[in-house]
Amino acid sequence: MDRRFIIAIALTTIVVLLVPRIFPAPAAKRPIPAGRAAVGARAAGAPAAGTPATVGVAGARIDSLSPAGAAVAAPGTLGTLGGTDTSAAGRAAATVDTITVATGRVVYRFSTVGAMPVGALLPGYRSLANRARQVELAREGMPLLRFRLLAGTDTVPLDRMPFAVDTVAGVGRGAAPLVFRAPVGPASEAIITYTFAPDSYLVRVSGEVTGARGGALLITLPNGVRSEEVDSLDDIRHLAYVAKPVRDDARSIAFASLDTARAQTERDGPYTWVASKNKYFLVALLTPDSAMSAAACARTGDAAAAQACAAARPRPFTDLAIAPALRAKRDPALNAAATITQPLASGRFAFEMYTGPQEWRRLRAIGRDFDHVNPYGGWLRGFVQPFATICMRMLLWMHDQLKLSYGWVLVIFGIAVRLILWPLNQSAMRSSLKMQALQPEMQEIQKRLGSDPQKQQAAMMELYRKHKMSPMSPVLGCLPMLIPMPVLFALFFVFQNTIEFRGVPFLWLGDISQKDPYYILPVLMAVSMYLLSWIGMRNAPPNPQAKMMSYMLPGVMLFALHNLASGLNLYYAVQNLASLPQQWLIAKERAKTTPAKAVPVAAPRVAKG
Repeated sequence: MDRRFIIAIALTTIVVLLVPRIFPAPAAKRPIPAGRAAVGARAAGAPAAGTPATVGVAGARIDSLSPAGAAVAAPGTLGTLGGTDTSAAGRAAATVDTITVATGRVVYRFSTVGAMPVGALLPGYRSLANRARQVELAREGMPLLRFRLLAGTDTVPLDRMPFAVDTVAGVGRGAAPLVFRAPVGPASEAIITYTFAPDSYLVRVSGEVTGARGGALLITLPNGVRSEEVDSLDDIRHLAYVAKPVRDDARSIAFASLDTARAQTERDGPYTWVASKNKYFLVALLTPDSAMSAAACARTGDAAAAQACAAARPRPFTDLAIAPALRAKRDPALNAAATITQPLASGRFAFEMYTGPQEWRRLRAIGRDFDHVNPYGGWLRGFVQPFATICMRMLLWMHDQLKLSYGWVLVIFGIAVRLILWPLNQSAMRSSLKMQALQPEMQEIQKRLGSDPQKQQAAMMELYRKHKMSPMSPVLGCLPMLIPMPVLFALFFVFQNTIEFRGVPFLWLGDISQKDPYYILPVLMAVSMYLLSWIGMRNAPPNPQAKMMSYMLPGVMLFALHNLASGLNLYYAVQNLASLPQQWLIAKERAKTTPAKAVPVAAPRVAKG
C-alpha cells in the first residue's frame, strides 16, 4: 500500500478523534429553566439600585453618599474581635444606602451593609442580549465580593454588618478614596478603603482591623458573571474560576467540571490572583506586586523599620475553597461559590480588584501573568499558548496599522500565512512529484528482488541516492501541510475569549465571533478544500485512496467547524483559496514531467511473392 496513503489515513484518524474533543460544538440553544437565571438568594441587606445625586471628585465621582451618622447596630462579642447583632431586628435598625462611584471606565455600586461592591457597569461595552443597555457584571441581587473575618475558630460576618462612610476626605480635592468603618468589638474597628483610578478597571482595596493580632480575611468571589451575550448558553459554558499559583501556571476550574456532590479545596497556593469569568468579562482579585513591596521596605534604611515594614506587607492569597451549586445533571452549570483567604499582616490587608473586559493588551500590561486568565489549550497548553500569543500580537498589530475591520484583517492574515509558507509548500510538492516519478522504478525493484530483502533495501537506498532523496522524503513532504495547523488551533482558542472580535460585523455577518447564521463560510471552506484536492489530483496517476480522501476531509472539516466562530471559518476558507494558484502551477508542472503513454504501432504488411 502507498506510504503516503497510510500517512493520510493516520492524519485523518487523528483529526476525526481529536476534533470533537478540541472543538466542542456549542450546546443547542434552549431556554434556561425558570428561577435559575437569578443565581442564589439575595444577600441579607443587599441594596436596591437607585438614581442618586452627584458629588464631583477628580478622577471619580461619588454619588448617593450615606449620612455621616448612619445608624450602627450595637456590637456584641465574638472571639477576640467581637461582632454585631445580625438578627433581623438589628439589621432593620441600620440605615442601608447604595453608593455609586463613576470612573472613566466603570460605574461601581457599593452597599453600606457589608461595605461590599454590588454592581459594576461598563459604559464602554454594549449588551448584545439587549442593546438598549450597557454591560453589567453583577447578577441580580448578588454582590461582587463579600467579606468575613476569621479570628481563631470564630468568624465575623462583615457582609451582614452596617458600615458608616467617610464623606469628607478627598471630595472635590483630588484623591477620592471611599472609606467604610464599622465597630467589630469593644475596642476594635474594621476599616475598608477603595481607591479608584480615572482610566482603569483596577481598584485598590485595603483595610485594617484595629486591635487584631492575627486572623485572616475571607473574600467570597461572585458566583458567576452576568451574561450579556446573544447566545447565553455558550456564555454559561465559559463560566469558570481561574487561579494563578505563585509558583505555577494559571489553572481554570470550569463550573461544569465541578462535582455537585462535594466542595473542592485547592491546595496549591499561595496565589497571585484568582478570577471569576465568563466568555468576555471577569471579576478578579490580585495581590499587590510583591517585588515592589519588598523594594519599598528595603529603602527604609533602618533594619528594624525594614523588618516592621516586611511584617506589614500584604500577604498573598492562600486557601481557595470552591463549592458547586446543586443542579440536575442535564441543567447548565450556572453558579458556584469560591472563597479565597488572605492572612492579615499586623491587622492589615490589601489587594486589587479588576472588574472589566478580557482585553489582551490591558491584561498583559497589568503583569503577574494576568493575560493567562484564559489558559488556552488544556493539556496542549504548552504547544497552543505560544502560538495564541503570536496570533494575538499579529492581529492587533495589523488592525492598528491597517485601520481595517478585524474581518478584513483575518483575510489578509490568511493570505499572508500562505505566502510565507509558499516556498515550503513548493518544496514539498516537488518532492511529491519526484516520488511519483520514482514509483515505476521502485515497483520494478520490489518485483525483481522481492525474495531478497537485503538486496531490495540496498537497491532502494541506491535509487534514493541517485535522485538525491531519502526514505524520509514522503514524511518530510507532509510536514509543510501541518505547519498551518498550530495557527488554526491557536485561532480557535483566541476566538473563544477575544473581546476585540465581540460584535464585529463583516459583510453579511453580524458578529465574527459567532457562527455564520447562513452557513455560507463553512460550506465555502469545505468546497474550497475539495477543489484544492481535485486540482492536486490532476495529471497524477489514478489513486482511489486519494480520491476517497478528497471527499472525506472536507466533510470532516465541515462537521467540525460549522458551529464555530465565523471568523475561524473565514480564515480557513481564505487559506484554501490562497493555495489554489500554487496547486494549479504544480499540476501543470506535473503534466510536463509525466511521460506520455506509448501508442502501439501496427506492424507493416508485407506482400507475398
